[in-house]
Amino acid sequence: MSASLDTKNESNSLRETGEAPRPVLERQLTASMPAFPEYHRKIGNPGPLGVLSFAGPTFVLSMFNVTARGVTIPNVVVGMALMVGGLTQLLAGMWEFACGNTFGGTIFSLFSGFWMSFGLIYIPGMGILAAYTDTAADAAQLHNALGIYLTSWFILIFIMVPATFRSSWAFALEVALVDLVILILAVAQFTQIPAVTTAGGYLGLIAAFGAFYVGGAMLYTKDVSLFTLPVGDLPKSKV
Repeated sequence: MSASLDTKNESNSLRETGEAPRPVLERQLTASMPAFPEYHRKIGNPGPLGVLSFAGPTFVLSMFNVTARGVTIPNVVVGMALMVGGLTQLLAGMWEFACGNTFGGTIFSLFSGFWMSFGLIYIPGMGILAAYTDTAADAAQLHNALGIYLTSWFILIFIMVPATFRSSWAFALEVALVDLVILILAVAQFTQIPAVTTAGGYLGLIAAFGAFYVGGAMLYTKDVSLFTLPVGDLPKSKV
């Protein structure tokens, strides 16, 4: 009986307002939360969060690699690497998957894994660095191990580069530059030449500012900003 009454009420509502009635469950949820504004929720664009979460720790680490202000010990970057480059970027990656963007979800999640794993290396309680400090030979092993670690990330990000060819020039060049930075830092670990580390640091700073720009370009849409930033859109697929 109540079901038929609901049907009649919905029909009357449609005739009177010209709008389709809301589902019963939606009406119940609205009634149970009268203090909240009534609107249709949807997932926003997590892209700016993902790119900017990468830019921050990249800038800090690159400053250390060029020994800015005399800083050579990178441990201060651990907190930012874990919470911003790691956790925040992981959330952006998961939201990209929820939006149906496989590439965005994959690359943000990969970079999240990079920053989390990098940060863990420099946490004393993990014992990773301590395992290589007994002898000079152990120290050499540490540099080679870090070189192998960075080489694996170079390969992973290199796989991502072709997937940027239908995004924008700015984003495609950014990912390619980041991959080059990782390669140079891997070479620096293998060779232990300070000048190579410095070169990787300066290129890392360029990559960081590039990421700041791309993140800003994604954030400054016509809906929220008085201006937009050009990124040089690449041809999109017609499929």
